[in-house]
Amino acid sequence: MSTSFTINVPATSANIGPGFDVMGLSLSLYLTVKARVDPQQPTTPTNISLVYEGENSSGLSLDPNTNLITRTSLYVLACSGHQGFPHPTTVAVNNRIPLGRGLGSSGAAVVAGVLLANAIASLNLSQQRMLDYCLMIEHHPDNVAAALVGGFVASYLIDVDRSGNIPESEADPAVVQQKQREQMAAAADDSVKLPPDNI
Repeated sequence: MSTSFTINVPATSANIGPGFDVMGLSLSLYLTVKARVDPQQPTTPTNISLVYEGENSSGLSLDPNTNLITRTSLYVLACSGHQGFPHPTTVAVNNRIPLGRGLGSSGAAVVAGVLLANAIASLNLSQQRMLDYCLMIEHHPDNVAAALVGGFVASYLIDVDRSGNIPESEADPAVVQQKQREQMAAAADDSVKLPPDNI
């Protein structure tokens, strides 16, 4: 039995006024990802079949290991102990965001990839943890925060020294379980690089 879901990620405008790399605004122009999970289909190493539709799709990679959306999803899944998508999945992308025009197309792709991984493997990541993953790949918090949260946002990157035995500010059991899965995945595969907490 197959299941389907749709992810819409907005375009963004950033560097607003004096808020260079800080302020961002989501727009009413979307990258849409439709995923259909079908466990009855034959498996592949990544379990991803990727198709693009729309005017901003020419020249984009259909290889799940190089496409920004699916590469981001595979990274998040690897950090959670999954090797590829759990079940064969068709990912259909309709990108209405112009590429290379300052509307956050790469940020939207990264956010879509994190949301896709979270949904496809039922990771139940918090919004903050999803932002952490986004910022490991796209180092512009103004774009990805606006795309993930929506609306008008102000955000910035900080360097945080997490060395030593510093307790978490909130001991949420779901967060603890996610961190344990991430640590086990990193221990099992040296190529997995986890994002730091609260970038």
